[in-house]
Amino acid sequence: MRFIKGLVKTAVVAKVIQVAERELRKPENQQKIKDFLSKSRKKS
Repeated sequence: MRFIKGLVKTAVVAKVIQVAERELRKPENQQKIKDFLSKSRKKS
């Protein structure tokens, strides 16, 4: 049972990483990240 739970967790993490990478490739999301980073740098 532990083996199956481990496989499921691994699959979920892999899918989350895959979705995150896909979202980070989108230009509008890249711009949002750049805007956020520039705002946070100005505050500090």
